[in-house]
Amino acid sequence: MKFSENWLRSLVNTPVARDELCRRLTMAGLEVEAVDALGGGLDGIVVGEIVECAPHPNADKLRLCQVSVGKGAPLQIVCGAPNARVGLKAPLATIGAKLPNGVEIKQAALRGVESNGMLCSAKELALDADASGLLELSADAPAGKPLAEYLALPDARIELKLTPNRPDCLGLRGLAHDVAALFDTAVKEPSTAPVAAVSDSKREVKLDAGADCPRYVGRVIEGVNAAAKSPLWLAERLRRSGIRPISAIVDVTQYVMLELGQPMHAYDMARLEGPIHVRHARAGEIVKLLDGNEHALAPEFLVIADAKNTLGLAGIMGGFDSRVVDTTRDIFLEAAHFAPAAIMGRARKLGLHTDASHRFERGVDPELPRLAMERATRLIVDICGGKPGPITEAMLAEALPKPVAVSLRRARLARVLGIAIADAEVERILGKLDMRVDKSADGWRVTPPSRRFDIAIEEDLIEEVARIHGYDRVPTHAPSGELRMQLPPEANVSNTRMRTQLAARGYREAICMSFVARDLLERWLLADAAVALANPLSADLAVMRTSLLPGLIEALKYNRNRQRERVRLFETGLVFQAGGELRQTPRLAAVACGRALLEGWATDKRDVDFFDLKADLETLVALGGGVRKIAFESALEPWLHPGRSARLLIDGKPSGVVGALHPRLAKALDLDSDVYVLEADLTLLTAGTVPRATPISAFPMLRRDIAVVVPEAVTYAAIESCVREAVGQYLTEVIVFDRYSGKNLGSGAKSLAIGLILQDDYRTLTVEDADRCVAKAVAALESRCQAKLRG
Repeated sequence: MKFSENWLRSLVNTPVARDELCRRLTMAGLEVEAVDALGGGLDGIVVGEIVECAPHPNADKLRLCQVSVGKGAPLQIVCGAPNARVGLKAPLATIGAKLPNGVEIKQAALRGVESNGMLCSAKELALDADASGLLELSADAPAGKPLAEYLALPDARIELKLTPNRPDCLGLRGLAHDVAALFDTAVKEPSTAPVAAVSDSKREVKLDAGADCPRYVGRVIEGVNAAAKSPLWLAERLRRSGIRPISAIVDVTQYVMLELGQPMHAYDMARLEGPIHVRHARAGEIVKLLDGNEHALAPEFLVIADAKNTLGLAGIMGGFDSRVVDTTRDIFLEAAHFAPAAIMGRARKLGLHTDASHRFERGVDPELPRLAMERATRLIVDICGGKPGPITEAMLAEALPKPVAVSLRRARLARVLGIAIADAEVERILGKLDMRVDKSADGWRVTPPSRRFDIAIEEDLIEEVARIHGYDRVPTHAPSGELRMQLPPEANVSNTRMRTQLAARGYREAICMSFVARDLLERWLLADAAVALANPLSADLAVMRTSLLPGLIEALKYNRNRQRERVRLFETGLVFQAGGELRQTPRLAAVACGRALLEGWATDKRDVDFFDLKADLETLVALGGGVRKIAFESALEPWLHPGRSARLLIDGKPSGVVGALHPRLAKALDLDSDVYVLEADLTLLTAGTVPRATPISAFPMLRRDIAVVVPEAVTYAAIESCVREAVGQYLTEVIVFDRYSGKNLGSGAKSLAIGLILQDDYRTLTVEDADRCVAKAVAALESRCQAKLRG
């Protein structure tokens, strides 16, 4: 919300300087995001009138102007602005003046012709970004008058960062009530006195959308001069609020929206046929809006229509064909109340965001349309002339939101804030906020104004009292009392330890959006269980993620595109899947590409591979203790490389996957190198066991090595499991220390060399014990794994 400081001060007396005003607004929950000072340093800049304008004798694009400053002889000014012409009044920087950008005006010769000053654009005076030509002043501007005095400068453009629950402050009238409460002053309400009808012309209105539009106010104004220009004061207030003036009628609707908070629209009466209908759109209905674009609508959209045509999107934007143009003579002015739920998200679905939709989505005062109509009528008649007809109002009273009284207990207020605030102060604050306050035995019954949608429970009123009284005036006390500390289960591994472990192994933590594009999940073949958002921020954020990996890979690509060759990222977070009910699963994921180790003279220059990521995953599992049974098997996920991937099993439960991305997916994602990923269920990963101390055996170990030839399809996990079951309690460790495959073994075979570590806790094992263990292992491998002892 941007507004002119001087405009706000005209509505409410504010007895403090700009800095203090901004500070108090921020402390009251209306955060001041930016302040742009306007019109400072305009000494020596006056209103000038061009009385003569001729081509420059030595330059085609320059003009030689004689500029009057009210007294004395006209000044000769060389000007290159395209809108310089006889009769134009514009700012003139005289000799010795210094512009806001630091340029000092001196007498100069341009292409051999003397120039005694400079005619200025709005940008050169730091009043606006427009540098297309001279800043045009009103024809009645007195030549020679200081520009700052004429434009009521200096001023400031203040921008508030409003929370969605304060739509009442999207109009200066609502903001003025907060300022009045902060400084205990009175609000000067804008004039909304009824404008008498001097014409019988009116247009019927029909409400066909039920509770989505429970109030619609319209008025015909005949004989307007649509080509009239807005007066300077109105145009300047719009410009300083970030809105460029267009034409008087459009400017008035914008002005009323900023002043009162009620969006309005004007239609060309000559383009309307029959009654005005407020209805839901028909499926596939096409509407061409003021921006010139056509949109196909769904029944969820509200439209304004006449007997034949769709005139515009209700609460969002008017239609192109029914717009007011300079030749318009009769207009139909509208102001309506739309339910927030009927407008919410509709503009974003069409790629739009308008001032009207921004307000209606949050809630506009349902009692405001008639007041806004009277205010806009008076301004239009004063500026453009015309004969207003009677106001036509259609209303569904039962569907209009009604303020409900809320109880505020004195004891509850003191308990929540920790301080006692005098009754008179509480009543002053709530009264200045335009609330009706009725005293009761234990406190007050407070009825908020119709524009305050955010006041529903007692805590809302406590917040109002606290923010106006001043959060900085609430004392700070250390909490007292006994706190019961909830200890986490000792067996569980904390997420922090998981993240610290990955950081220690060279990964950087990333935080990706929980929303992704549906087509991205479809590329990964992960879109089947995706949860679609009812109100997405954009098409790229339309569904909830079903895996952490798509977002991490996009972050990896972003880094690769910025010359980061070695990228390692991880993330912990929730994934979402549809079903009987929404399932939210905590996951951990990591991605890596590039060299396995940082570049250095003593490090290996190989790229990261499957076993690097598998080792990273195994270190995470190891944090939970060694009692759990860990195994890997072939992964079946279609987005993983079928020959370089595996599924993690913890105690027989599928717990995660690790491997390289499938080449087809990598190509679809435009990845230029192999990328390895891992993803695991965080709940299963962190469910560890309590460490238990075991005594170290006092007896020596024996080691026996065997080499077996097995089919290539037999995994080492199967071999290790077979050996452990066969040998039994004496086997403390199994080590694979060599793998060989070659022509002399034949096709589809491999040789594995395995070391068996044997030990007993109660005696020294003999050679005969070791031989029996080896024999058991070999026999089991031959029968269960098709192994042959290699000689």
